[in-house]
Amino acid sequence: MRILITGNMGYVGPVVAEHLRVSIPDATLIGVDTCYFGQCLIGSLPFPESRLNAQYFADLRNLDPALLQGVDAVIMLAAISNDPMGKAFEAVTDEINRRACVRLARAAKKAGVGHVVFASSCSVYGFAEGRARDENSEVNPLTAYARSKIATEREIAQLANDEFLITSLRFPTACGFSPRLRFDLVLNDLVASALVTGKIEVLSDGTPWRPLIDVRDMALAMEWAIRRPAQQRPFVAVNVGRNDCNYQVKDLAEAVAELIPGTSISINTAALPDKRSYEVNFDLYRELAADFLPKRTLQDSIISLRSGLEACGFADPKFRESDFVRLRVLSGLRRQGLLDESLYWVRR
Repeated sequence: MRILITGNMGYVGPVVAEHLRVSIPDATLIGVDTCYFGQCLIGSLPFPESRLNAQYFADLRNLDPALLQGVDAVIMLAAISNDPMGKAFEAVTDEINRRACVRLARAAKKAGVGHVVFASSCSVYGFAEGRARDENSEVNPLTAYARSKIATEREIAQLANDEFLITSLRFPTACGFSPRLRFDLVLNDLVASALVTGKIEVLSDGTPWRPLIDVRDMALAMEWAIRRPAQQRPFVAVNVGRNDCNYQVKDLAEAVAELIPGTSISINTAALPDKRSYEVNFDLYRELAADFLPKRTLQDSIISLRSGLEACGFADPKFRESDFVRLRVLSGLRRQGLLDESLYWVRR
């Protein structure tokens, strides 16, 4: 099997490559990345891309269709990947997350690719009171990032047929350790803060709901998506996770403090309500992917983060100003004149 992974040099990509190298050892794994975050490695881990058969450096917006020849599956991770970046670069978010992904899906179909896996997001549900949202619920995307995800789903769904399966994986908020770690994710931030400061400060009132998924279980879901049979229908959009993985932010803080003794917690009970609050129903994923259900508990994710950071000797109290916060990386590259306003590399 020949698998092309776009955006493989981000937070999720290295874990996906590691997982596929083990689960499908004979696969030819090909990475394509524009390398915004290639330098954002933590510790002295082996270079993640050593697990690939080939690595290409290219912008998704200008991808050479020749790279798709002979490819069996495409995993689309490349994206402007969170709300703060989407707000700062709204037009670029639409260009990369929607337009470029739709073009890639069309090119993949033309090239005879059998499976396309799109990394979507549960953030498409936005603010949702009441019952947990399932795939038939009304979407309410509140940000450029969320809008780009649901718009892409709707466009690529029209391309699917029995020979060209498309799976849109609506992932909860990611967490867990990765060689290219991010601290602009709620659980990762809480663990880092507890380790280096002994404190957790929750800026909201702690009541917003967040579904979580460990990055290793995201990789497991992508394996399912490239293996799933056509009988499940050509296009599937599915919430990926377990029903017991919906948490309030205050619960996350308490779980971190329990596993990192000596951590104090402060919660801003006077904060205005956070409009990004939703619970998600994962019954459909349990039905479709019974052998690929998430395996990691919240405690597993916290322990993986704690152990990984301790092994790296991590002790930076200013971690929120580091290269492990993606918007800071892009903003820094812009200030240095290395990226233009459309986030293309400046060639000198």
